Amino acid sequence: MHSLLLVNPKRRLPIRQEILVLSFAFMLAATVFYIDTFTDIHSALATLYVITLLLSAETLTEKGTLLLTAVCVGLSLFSYVAAHGLQGDLAAALRLTVAVAAILITCALVIRNWRARRDLMRFNAALQSSEERYRTIFEQSRVALWERDYSKVRGLLTALRAEGVVDLRAHARNNPDFVANCIACIPTVAANAAALELLGNVSAENAGSMRRFIAQDDATFLDLMVAIFNNEAHFEGKGTVVTSDGTAKLVLLTVGFPQDAGNFDRVIVGMFDITEREMAQKALFEAQAELALASRAATVGALSASLAHELNQPLGALVVNAQTLLRWLDRDPPDLGAVARSAERIVRDSQRASDIIQSTRSMLGKRAPVLEPVSLADLVTETRALMESELARSKIIFETSVMTDLPTVNAVRIELQQVLINLIANAIQAMAETPESERSISVKIEPVASERVSVKIHDSGPGLSADILEKLFKPFCTTKEAGLGMGLAICRSMLEARGATLVASNHPEGGALFEMTVPLEASHD
Repeated sequence: MHSLLLVNPKRRLPIRQEILVLSFAFMLAATVFYIDTFTDIHSALATLYVITLLLSAETLTEKGTLLLTAVCVGLSLFSYVAAHGLQGDLAAALRLTVAVAAILITCALVIRNWRARRDLMRFNAALQSSEERYRTIFEQSRVALWERDYSKVRGLLTALRAEGVVDLRAHARNNPDFVANCIACIPTVAANAAALELLGNVSAENAGSMRRFIAQDDATFLDLMVAIFNNEAHFEGKGTVVTSDGTAKLVLLTVGFPQDAGNFDRVIVGMFDITEREMAQKALFEAQAELALASRAATVGALSASLAHELNQPLGALVVNAQTLLRWLDRDPPDLGAVARSAERIVRDSQRASDIIQSTRSMLGKRAPVLEPVSLADLVTETRALMESELARSKIIFETSVMTDLPTVNAVRIELQQVLINLIANAIQAMAETPESERSISVKIEPVASERVSVKIHDSGPGLSADILEKLFKPFCTTKEAGLGMGLAICRSMLEARGATLVASNHPEGGALFEMTVPLEASHD
C-alpha cells in the first residue's frame, strides 16, 4: 500500500503505532468477516466494518480509504451470499443494506474529514509561510517599524465618544494629562533593528514604551489620536522624537489602521528619519531667500547704472548750457538773445531727463506706455541738434539719408531717442583715434518688409572685434575704460519690449554698423 501511496505520508502518529492500529483494524475486519460468514448469528455484524474504517482514517489516504471501503462492502456481500445464498430472506437483506449504508456513510465522513484536515494543514502552512515572510520583512527592513497595541487607547477614545466628546483637541486642551494617559495605554509589541537604531540603539526592553521618546511639545501624537477618534484608515504626519542620548530627530510617521477593531492589538507603525532632508530643505529655502535678495540688489544696481547712463547726457548738456548762459550774462552788456536760447536748451534737456525718469518708472510699474506717431526722420534731426556740441567738438561730419514717403511709426518717442543718442554717442567715442578728416557718421532711414522701418547708423571708426560682437549687448560689456557697459543692453531690451530689434555688424567699407528696425505699430508688452 505504501507503493500505491495509500498510506498518508503526512502521518500524525508514530509509524510503530500506525502499524499496530492498521494490524488491529485488519484483524477486526477479518474477525467480523468470519463471524458474519461462518456463524449463525443473525444481526448486522457487517456494520462493525465501520470501526475498521475509523481506525484506519488517521493512516490511509483518500484513495486508501476508498479501497478499504470497497473491500469492506465486498466482504459484506460475500458473507451475505455465503450465509444466505441468492434467495435470502427480507430481514437479512435489510441487515445487509443497513451495514453497507453505514460503511458508505462512514467512508464519506472520513473522506470529508480527511479533506478538511488537509485544507486546514495547507492553510496553516500558508499562514506560517506568510508569518515567516512578514517577520523577515519586519526584522530585516531598514525602515523603522513597530508593532504596537492600540486596543486600549482605542477603547478609551471610543468611551469618550460615547460620553459625548466631539472635539478631541478641545478635550485635550481641557485635560492636560490626556496625551500622557494615551501614550501610557500604547505598549510596544515588537520593534525591528532599524527602529531600535533610530531611537539611539536602545534595547528592545527600553523601547517598550514611547513615553520617553516623544518630544513634549510635539503635536503629532495628538493628531494620531484624532485620526483614531475619527475612524480614519490611515495617518501620516511629521513629528519629533528624542533619542536615548537626547538628540532630537524629525521623523515621518505612517500608521495604517485595521478595519476590524479586534486587530488593533497589533498595528504596524513606520518611521522615517527625515532630519537631514528637512535641514537640506531649510538650507535650500535660506539660499533661495539670499538669492532673491541678491537678485533684488543686482536689479537695483542695474537700474542705477541704467539711470546713470541715460541721464548722463542730458545732465551734461544742462551743465554746458548753464555755463554758456552764465558767460552770456557776464558780457557787458549781456547778450539776452543768447541767454534765452541757452535757457531754452536747459528747459529742453531738463524735460528730456524727466522723460527718461518717467519712462523708467513706467517700465517698473508695468504701466501702459504712451504711444504716439513718430517721424523717424524728424527724430534723427532733433537728436542731431541735441548732440550738436559733441559732434562739433569731435569734428564729425553727420549725414542723413531718408527715403521719400517714409511712414511714421507708432512708438514711445523718448525711448527711440534714447537709443539714437546712445548709438551716436558710442560712434563719437569709437572714432576718438580716427583722423579728424575721416570722422563721419551716416544715418540711413528706409522702409523694410513686414511694415517696419530701418534706421542704420554707420561710423568710420575701427569697427568691432569678433570677441566684442559676441557679447556686445550683454550687460556690463564695454570697451571704454570708464564705461559701465549698460547702454547697448538697455537699448536692445527697450526696443525688443516694443517689438523692435537692434543688431550690430561691421560695415564692408569699414567701421561699425548698427541697425534698428521699428514696427509701424509698437507692442505694449
